[in-house]
Amino acid sequence: MGSTAKLYLYIVEHLDTELGPWSKLEYLAIAEESNAAGSAFCLSSVPPTLELPRELQEVPGLRIETAGVETFLADEKERVCLLDPSAKKDLSPEDGDLFDVFLFGGILGDDPPRDRTSELRNKGFEGRRLGPKQMTTDTAVRVARMVIQDKS
Repeated sequence: MGSTAKLYLYIVEHLDTELGPWSKLEYLAIAEESNAAGSAFCLSSVPPTLELPRELQEVPGLRIETAGVETFLADEKERVCLLDPSAKKDLSPEDGDLFDVFLFGGILGDDPPRDRTSELRNKGFEGRRLGPKQMTTDTAVRVARMVIQDKS
């Protein structure tokens, strides 16, 4: 007798024209940890001209999309939760019942922040925040997965 666990998808919208060594390491960590947790990971808005490193291409369960999330999930925005530092509500375990796709901007490091997440917010995705502290992308996905899947 098997249980049917809900499959969650974590998406990082790649908002840069290249892939630096730090981002590569973050994406590898997200892909490997998501796969180990029984969830899926997608990199979206990957420029067709961007050649991803072999070790990233070979991670089981990694989905690569050249289109932006607003295109390939255009008719399913209600499934998507945007992790947004400007959101009014914090992410809670109950959000795992409302959403099965969690969207991250993959943008960090501006001080002061330029609110580049607004590019995704303005596309109509409902937002939740992970708290007041800025996190690396892999840490943000890890924390969201702990809240949603581990209910902690």
